[in-house]
Amino acid sequence: MSIRIGFADNKLENFHAKVFLKAYRGALKDRGGMVAGCFALDEADGRAWAKKNDVPYFDSVEKLNQNVDAFMILAPSNPELHLKLAELVFPFGKTTYVDKTFAPDLATAKQIFSLADKHKTAIQTTSALRYTNVQEYVRDAKHGTTRHMVVWGGGSSFAEYAIHPIELVVSCMGPDATSLMRRGTDHFSQLLINFTGDRTAVANVYTQGETPYAAGVTTDHQTTLLHVPLDQIFVNNAKAVLELFESGKPNIDRRETLVIRRILDLADDPAALRGFVTL
Repeated sequence: MSIRIGFADNKLENFHAKVFLKAYRGALKDRGGMVAGCFALDEADGRAWAKKNDVPYFDSVEKLNQNVDAFMILAPSNPELHLKLAELVFPFGKTTYVDKTFAPDLATAKQIFSLADKHKTAIQTTSALRYTNVQEYVRDAKHGTTRHMVVWGGGSSFAEYAIHPIELVVSCMGPDATSLMRRGTDHFSQLLINFTGDRTAVANVYTQGETPYAAGVTTDHQTTLLHVPLDQIFVNNAKAVLELFESGKPNIDRRETLVIRRILDLADDPAALRGFVTL
């Protein structure tokens, strides 16, 4: 089955538009997904990107909708615009993927989900760090229950890149986080997160210098350090998006999306620098 995908973005000249397009035209070309059109709030940027990448550009979401079966809301660096893009896209009722970071705060995240429910639009969101060797390790029952995780991630800013290590943690440990404390600000931050069942996690977000993505996973039997290869994560992410479009049903628990946003909100609360705050 061929699925025509429409990109809706702010400025299409960004890394995520590039890697998703590459995945659908390359590694996943036999899966039947194709980018059939695009739209951008910044029309000049959008038209330039579309011409360069040989993707049809539409000057309205209404016209784009007539030529696609599903939508991807990108704008990965502008979560504050995701609600605006959702208001344009969701009324068509077509299954939609929303890029990371889902929303600028928990209240807006809930608003986006409510809007999707109103229009009976199936949606999901994720960071590409949900699709790594770490999740594969945790899913393998032979290792036993995951009791503790320590994860590392970098990037240019906490605001834009903290989503990645938090997605890594929550996708492995589930939505039942109970409290959080933050140590450090600026370029070196560490989030201590408690989960139900006496499970814990530490997320290190270092935005100065080179920090590879990695995770230490402690189970009932052992502690294992896993380095995260980044060469396939966007292909894996794009594949999961196709599975969403094929089924019309989200394959990510909404509660995980909301607790990730709640964790990010509390990380900016000054009270979290003084001690644990309740999630």
